[in-house]
Amino acid sequence: MSTLRDPVGPKDRKVYIRRRLLVLAGLLAVIAVIVLVIVKPGGGDGPKNAEQVEVPEGLDTTASDKDSGSADAKDEPAACRAGQLRITPVTDRGDYPAGELPALSLSAENTGEEACTADLGTAGMEFAISSGDDEVWRSKDCQTGAESLAVILEPGKPLESEPITWDRTRSSTETCDITRDPVGADGASYHLKVTAAGVQGTGTAQFLLY
Repeated sequence: MSTLRDPVGPKDRKVYIRRRLLVLAGLLAVIAVIVLVIVKPGGGDGPKNAEQVEVPEGLDTTASDKDSGSADAKDEPAACRAGQLRITPVTDRGDYPAGELPALSLSAENTGEEACTADLGTAGMEFAISSGDDEVWRSKDCQTGAESLAVILEPGKPLESEPITWDRTRSSTETCDITRDPVGADGASYHLKVTAAGVQGTGTAQFLLY
């Protein structure tokens, strides 16, 4: 006969039976917990894989492209055509007293109906000064540090370049490292011609040196 049914010991028989019932109840509780962990109630047919999971209707599943790296930038205007770009020579004065140096610049205007882009950097600009048939000075003869600069030109809104100073001397590619000869003054007439963005300037800007 088992000791559970017929316990043996110095104490009353009911005490031993009560202890064994408590041990058995605890063992059954542990087994029940293990079964619940392995077989979850309400699990249906078990977990679904990725192919079986249904996507709620109307949910956008595509990756978001609204971050700053993929935002569409506004398209830049096309390059200005030669026929829609007006380049004009500009001087700050019409005559210069002795010792005063002329400031030379140019104006660029988009004569079309749509905005366009032109290279108005110093790399694409040239200023030339002549007196009669004698071309006495060119900005490119000893130019250094020339740069390109893309500029958007709105229709009918001319832009003027930063002025450069002419030192009233003759230039050539051979005079970059020597003292140049001054040009004639005493009311002598000179004409400024310009080129920019591959476009020859319209007319000349006349001025007098004293």
